[in-house]
Amino acid sequence: MGDVFATAADWISSILARLGIPDPALPWILAVARAFLLGVSGLLLVVFLIWFERKIVARMQDRIGPNRVGPYGLLQTIADVLKLMLKEDLVPLRGDRILFHLAPILTVMSVVGLWAVIPLAAGVYGADLEVGALYLPAAAVLATLGILMAGWSSDNKFALMSAFRAAAQLVSYATPAMLALLVPVMLAGTLRLDGIIAAQDGMWYGVTAPLAALVFLTASLAEVGRAPFELLEAESELVAGFHTEYSGIRFGMFFAAEFLHAFTIGSITAVMFLGGWQGPGAARYPTLGAVYFVVKSFAAYFLLVWARATLPRVRIDRMLDFCWKVLTPAMLVLIGAVAVIDRALAGSPFWARQGALLGANVLVAAGAVALLGRSPHPSPQGGRMKPEQERTP
Repeated sequence: MGDVFATAADWISSILARLGIPDPALPWILAVARAFLLGVSGLLLVVFLIWFERKIVARMQDRIGPNRVGPYGLLQTIADVLKLMLKEDLVPLRGDRILFHLAPILTVMSVVGLWAVIPLAAGVYGADLEVGALYLPAAAVLATLGILMAGWSSDNKFALMSAFRAAAQLVSYATPAMLALLVPVMLAGTLRLDGIIAAQDGMWYGVTAPLAALVFLTASLAEVGRAPFELLEAESELVAGFHTEYSGIRFGMFFAAEFLHAFTIGSITAVMFLGGWQGPGAARYPTLGAVYFVVKSFAAYFLLVWARATLPRVRIDRMLDFCWKVLTPAMLVLIGAVAVIDRALAGSPFWARQGALLGANVLVAAGAVALLGRSPHPSPQGGRMKPEQERTP
């Protein structure tokens, strides 16, 4: 198996050289081309992700899913995109037209921008930032800004309330998500994503720090606003949420961003906790490394799909309590424990250090479960239930 990526880069460089492009300009042109191809590939990937998720959820719920348009329903998403493009693009009469049009674009571009720093294989990435792990949560926040713009510019009370929920939900769960990312950064001693992948050569951080990986997946799921945390568009309360007034292709752009963001979370999980493209022969054959990366990404993405298909929606007060009273304290304690163990056992045997890290994760997870069991369960009217109300008849 040859290196497809290096072959493609050499082929493009030779074409540019024949066109008379100066040699100093070639790296810049190739960098722009890589970023463009990553963005386009991400948008095209959405077509498959929608079909994939609809089929998986259908099987979990004893349904068939898309099966009419094309073999196995593969062309159903393309038909849906064409239908959305042909629908009338409506704008609220008293809404802010500029912000209304910019909101879906910003939401999509915030997700596509995440792929600029994610290593797909050995030496294959859009940009190798020294602060790549810091760039990921910073770029993801732009999606929240797009949701706020959509709710504010729609001149609709339900859309505006959804935007307020977005500010509370997405900003809240960004805290435990960023704290979870600190664990692999501390263990690897670098913010470069390639360095974090290289540091997992002997053992994945998902094995030695499973609690951090689980908290990151849970918090990121809430950031995206998917079930069981889809309070942004709770149809029984907010009609359709922040995109109530959207129609046509702009309506579809919000959902394209959601599906791509969910898979991007799986990819980030693969990079930070599952060794990224690491695997047998991956360093010698980058194409094989890309295969490992895709398989790991889909494995993490499948967990998000599974949660969406099986878990009921939670109440917003309990969702925020779970963030601030369980996830965030657990991650603060875990970060302290990891720092102490990493420093105290720096010269210890490899397996002793890994075992201590795993033990700390298990203990903190047990404490978080105990804390979750002791948290009060408010009644629908607010306030804590009386003991006689809590007894089952």
